[in-house]
Amino acid sequence: MKRIAILIMFLSAVLAGFSQDFPEQPQPPRIVNDFANVLENTTRARMEQQLVQFNNQTSTQIAVVTVPDLGGYDASGYAFQLAEKWGIGQEGKDNGILILIKPKTRESKGRAFIATGYGLEGVVPDAVANRIVDEEMIPRFKQNDYAGGIMAAASVLMNLTRGEYTAEGYMKQTRRSGGVLGGFGIVFIIFVIFLVAFRGQKSRHDSVGHSLPFWLLLTMMGSGSRNHSGSWGNFSSGSGSFGGGGFGGFGGGSFGGGGAGGSW
Repeated sequence: MKRIAILIMFLSAVLAGFSQDFPEQPQPPRIVNDFANVLENTTRARMEQQLVQFNNQTSTQIAVVTVPDLGGYDASGYAFQLAEKWGIGQEGKDNGILILIKPKTRESKGRAFIATGYGLEGVVPDAVANRIVDEEMIPRFKQNDYAGGIMAAASVLMNLTRGEYTAEGYMKQTRRSGGVLGGFGIVFIIFVIFLVAFRGQKSRHDSVGHSLPFWLLLTMMGSGSRNHSGSWGNFSSGSGSFGGGGFGGFGGGSFGGGGAGGSW
């Protein structure tokens, strides 16, 4: 009996230490938890409002958590264990997503990870999660724009899980090999067409005509250089009621290792 009691005490101590590595879900519960303090209050409240509204409309829970330190875990391990501890998503549906961010400091790299629940691994495959981190989040995080990166990622995830477009569609639109060069190729073709159309004209309209492709090129290249959140985004930047109420808490979803991340 004495040995059993000692074993129980040992296991309790281990579990207590494990539990301390991960933050408790604040009460009242929030879907956006900025433990690293990288978001302004109004920005956090706007994220909270829209992700709670999305949860209420679809039952899919997209949680955002920033932490100052990963406690010795890698980003994936931390994300999965925190998501399980909190039960992000609905029990039985396992339709939760965790966007985890550990900001960059002088001493350590920044880390970002998107963990997907069992029920969303087909909707948001690992390759798509990786593309979202690489294309939507890290470029903004490098500019210290944590709010922009989080909102861009959340917008894509909302659209994917809502069926606005497919994972394949997102991958095609953000394909690195065809992104800049593919867009430039289209612009170049239009440029050539206009040159041919206006070639040979000697009237005073020539100068306007010949300059038109150039201005068209600048305009389209400027448009093409805009970030993906303009195309995929759903977050409102306007003012309004930023109340964080209405979130009843997480529903007991499970995670099986789906997701991807990156560092900067």
